Amino acid sequence: MQVKKLNDQVTVAPQITPADVAVIAQAGFKCVMMNRPDGEEAGQPCWNDIVEACEAAGVEARYVPMGTRELTERAVEGFRAAMDEVDGPIFAFCRSGARCEILWNAARAMAAAN
Repeated sequence: MQVKKLNDQVTVAPQITPADVAVIAQAGFKCVMMNRPDGEEAGQPCWNDIVEACEAAGVEARYVPMGTRELTERAVEGFRAAMDEVDGPIFAFCRSGARCEILWNAARAMAAAN
């Protein structure tokens, strides 16, 4: 699994599988956040399966989808809320990791503006 650590709080990655969640939890992550719409692409694991794996591993699951690289206020606010509320590191994923990084940057800019 390829990951990119953005800071001590947020790491981003391409699409994961339910089997990856146990490894993510063992690495110390407290939250798994999906930033792509469920069913966006054929063969993509469904969100409910990721949630079940998170529950089994004792990791919080958050669904903050962004359909394209176009920012939406709802997605930025959802990412920001996770950064504010999760007590520990967050593992965010989408198809390639790019949307997660875009959202992270926008959430940080939102926090700086407030």
